[in-house]
Amino acid sequence: MDMAVRLAQELNMDARRVPATIELLDQGNTIPFIARYRKEVTGEMDETALRRLQERLTYLRALAQRQQEVKRLIAEQNRLTDELAQLIDSTTTLQQVEDIYLPYRPKRRTRATVAKEKGLEPLAEQLLDPSVTDESAAEICSPFVDPDKGVNSVEEALAGAQDIIAELVSEDYNVRELTRNFFRTYGELVVKASDSQASSVFEMYYDYKETIRRIPPHRVLAINRGEKEGFLKVEFSLPQEQLFARIFLFFAKPKEPPKFLQAAIIDGCKRLLFPAVERELRSYLTEGAEEQAIKVFAENLRNLLLQAPVKGPSFWPSIPPIALGVSWPC
Repeated sequence: MDMAVRLAQELNMDARRVPATIELLDQGNTIPFIARYRKEVTGEMDETALRRLQERLTYLRALAQRQQEVKRLIAEQNRLTDELAQLIDSTTTLQQVEDIYLPYRPKRRTRATVAKEKGLEPLAEQLLDPSVTDESAAEICSPFVDPDKGVNSVEEALAGAQDIIAELVSEDYNVRELTRNFFRTYGELVVKASDSQASSVFEMYYDYKETIRRIPPHRVLAINRGEKEGFLKVEFSLPQEQLFARIFLFFAKPKEPPKFLQAAIIDGCKRLLFPAVERELRSYLTEGAEEQAIKVFAENLRNLLLQAPVKGPSFWPSIPPIALGVSWPC
């Protein structure tokens, strides 16, 4: 979709005015100038509408640039397929692009990379076959036992393959999308007092819990401040069993996966995926709260500046001329 058409649809603007307005912004004109002197071009958009258009335009251009860059980086690894390219092009947020790129991103040394160095990646792929059971897993692992590579037993081979599967699960695009949405829908922000439990203005949050989707912005900022000052500890809570049950369906539909695969999936979620999503959510909540605080401050300041002058005597005190070093002419 053409970017101007997309912007017009998203922001509910006149599609005939958006391209010309974009051109004015690209020419370096400021928003106050456009709002005041180019009304005939923009259809009398005010500064708020122009700013929304500019911010969204900047985001969409950054998204398009990142999409092309990610496709280039994956293509350099000779791993870009037509389906993957279409998936990247269909993304609507930068976070989705990064989720897709995550399995292809160069990463530091992890438990999974150590297992791959031992030659256990083919084993992990075999264990993901739906026909594999807990009983047949040991037989499949047996050929991969190699003391020269540091794999001394079937148990070590299975553990290494589970590490690879755990990382694969944590980097899976669909799993990350499901987990992110699950956190935002059913997750709760749990706040407790720090070890000191000292008396403070944050005492109301010493034993506090609220769903993520309902917590107001001002409360987020208060909790962040209490955590920063050392009075509060913050963590997330959610019905993990329900989430795990849905994630299992990606890897063993329609039946329940074997125990070894369940353990690998749960490990990947708890050790790798959940902490990443929690950090992302904290940033999301904080950014939204700060943006709302700025809007409230701006509106309050606007109302203050638009107040009528106070009636009554002059604000300035009566000061004798001599006090100002002024002498009357004789």
